Amino acid sequence: MNPVVHFEMPAKDKSRMRKFYETAFGWQTEQLGKEMEEYVVVTTIEPDEKTGLPKRPGAINGGFYQRTDDPQCPSVVIAVDDIKEAMKMVEKGGGKVLAGQVPGKPDEIPGIGLYASFIDTEGNRVSMLEPVPMRSKK
Repeated sequence: MNPVVHFEMPAKDKSRMRKFYETAFGWQTEQLGKEMEEYVVVTTIEPDEKTGLPKRPGAINGGFYQRTDDPQCPSVVIAVDDIKEAMKMVEKGGGKVLAGQVPGKPDEIPGIGLYASFIDTEGNRVSMLEPVPMRSKK
């Protein structure tokens, strides 16, 4: 099975959001720069230094992206062994892969892996990631 490894939520005011989750839940947040669209990485559980994945099985970390006028809601990220094959399977299953920077190809997140979002058959935006540790096994 392909596990859920990350969550994402939109944020209108990232500074306010960071303060809330740091105060309410003790999460650690890191604001990335413009080259990463000022994404906020959220650590809810200590990651393994080698893989970057949470040390405790079943736990996930996440992030916040800028809220826009488009309908948005929380999303999950599913780890896959082969993102290009997973993109084909999403289409075969009736979903729609969303175009990245290069249409039809996953986006590369340096040091993290290959990433693509899709719309499932129920209209939910979901993402998938071929993490660097999985890519290095090929």
